Amino acid sequence: MNIVSLARFQFAMTTIFHFFFVPFSIGMVFVVAIMESMYVHTGKPEYKKMTKFWGNIFLLSFAVGVVTGLIQEFQFGMNWSDYSRFMGDIFGAPLAFEALLSFFIESTFIGLWVFTWNKVGKKLHLFFIWMVVFGTITSAVWILTANSFMQHPVGYAVKNGRAVMVNFGALLANKQLMFEFGHVIVAAVLTGSTIITGLAAFQLLKKHTLSDINKKNYHKTIRLGLTLMLILSLGTIAMGDVQMQYLVHEQPMKFAATEAVYKTTGERAPWTVIGFANPKTHEVKGKIEIPDMLSILSYHKPTGAVKGMEEVNAEMEKKYGTHIAGHKMDYYVPVNTLFWSFRFMAGFGALMALVSIVGLIMTRKNKESLYKHRWCLWVLALMTFTPFIANTSGWLITELGRAPWTVYGLFTIAQSVSPNVSVASLLTSNIVYFCLFTGLAIILISLIVRFLHNDPEELAMQGQGNKETDPFAKGAF
Repeated sequence: MNIVSLARFQFAMTTIFHFFFVPFSIGMVFVVAIMESMYVHTGKPEYKKMTKFWGNIFLLSFAVGVVTGLIQEFQFGMNWSDYSRFMGDIFGAPLAFEALLSFFIESTFIGLWVFTWNKVGKKLHLFFIWMVVFGTITSAVWILTANSFMQHPVGYAVKNGRAVMVNFGALLANKQLMFEFGHVIVAAVLTGSTIITGLAAFQLLKKHTLSDINKKNYHKTIRLGLTLMLILSLGTIAMGDVQMQYLVHEQPMKFAATEAVYKTTGERAPWTVIGFANPKTHEVKGKIEIPDMLSILSYHKPTGAVKGMEEVNAEMEKKYGTHIAGHKMDYYVPVNTLFWSFRFMAGFGALMALVSIVGLIMTRKNKESLYKHRWCLWVLALMTFTPFIANTSGWLITELGRAPWTVYGLFTIAQSVSPNVSVASLLTSNIVYFCLFTGLAIILISLIVRFLHNDPEELAMQGQGNKETDPFAKGAF
C-alpha cells in the first residue's frame, strides 16, 4: 500500500457509490415525468397513482445522491490538492454552474412538485417535474464538461504551471462531451425504466397480498417500463458504438485494452469474445475469437487494422517521455479490468434489450402470459440490478482507461496527489467512508423496501378531500 494507491481507491469508492445514484435519480425523474404527462394527457387516475408512487422512490434516490456527491467533492481538497491547484481554473467553472444553477433548479422545483399536489393546475404541476428533469440533465452537462476536459483537454493554456481556461465555448463544444453526454443520459433513463420494471415485478411476486386494482397499476408500470427499456437499450448500444469509434482515434490505449489487443492487428482484425490477458508477457490465454469482427465493430467494415497497446505505448513514450516530474511512466492501463468491464457493460445492455422484447411480447393485450409465470416475474425482478452493474462497468472503462493521467497528456496521477497526506490518514478515511457508504446503502434499501409495502391507492388519495397536507403544520411529522 502507498499513498497514490490508497488515494485512488478512496476516489474510486466514492465515485462508484455516488454513480449508483446519479443515473438512478436522472432516470427515475424522467420516467416519473412521462407518467405524469400521460396522466395530464389522458386524465386517467391510474397514471396519477403511478406518478405519486414512483415519485417517492425518485426522492429517496435524489436525497442519497446529494449526500454522496458532497462527500465526493471533499476528495479534491483532501487527497488531490495538487490536482485542484493545476485544474482549479477550469474545473471550478462547470462545477460552479452545476451547484448554483442546476442544483438550484432541481431543489426548487422538487419542493414545488412535492407540496403542490391538488393545489395548482395539472399542467403547472407537470411543468414543475419537467423542470426537475431539465435541472438533472443540465447538472449532468456541467459535470461531464469537467470530466470530458480530463479525457480530451481543449480551450486551455498552461501558465505558471497551471491550466488556465482561454475558451469556455471550446469546453462545451468538446467532442468528448458530446459522445459522453449522450451515452450517459440515455443509459440513465434506461436505468430508471429498468428499476421501475424490476420493482413492479417484485411487487407482483407478492400477488396474494395485492388488490386487483394494484395489480393493474403494476401491470401498466411494467408495460411502460418494458417499452422504454427497449427503446433506450437500443439507444444506449448505438451511442456506445459511436463513442467507441471515437476512442479508436482519440484514446487508442483505452480502446486496445477493452479488446485486449497488445500487438497491432492485420487489416482483418478478429474480435476476442473472452480471454485472460497476462500484463507481463502480453499474451492473451484461453481466448475465443470471431474472425473480422473487431474490424466490423471498429470501422463498420470487414477491413481495418486496430493499433495494439505495445505500439501505442511506444508512441506515448516518444511523445511524453519515460519519466514525468521524476516519476517513471507506465502508459499501459489495467487490461483485464477494462476488457471484462466492457463485456459486462455491453452484455447487460444486450440482455436488457432482449428481456424487453420478450417481455413486451408476453404482456401484449389479451395475451398477458408473463404475469402467470413466477419465474418470468423473477427474471424481471432481478433485472433491477443489471443497470447498476452496466453503469459501473462503463464508468470504470472511462476512468481507468485514462491512466496514468488525471488530465490526458497534461497531468499525471502521481503529480495530482496531496503532498501532505499520509498512509495512516488515508487508511482511516477509507475505513470511515466505507462504513458511511455501507450505512447509507442499508438505510436506502430498507427505506425503499419499507415504502414498497405502501398501497399505491392510499398514497394517491393523500392530500385529497377536505384535508390539506401542510408540511409545517403541528403534528405533520
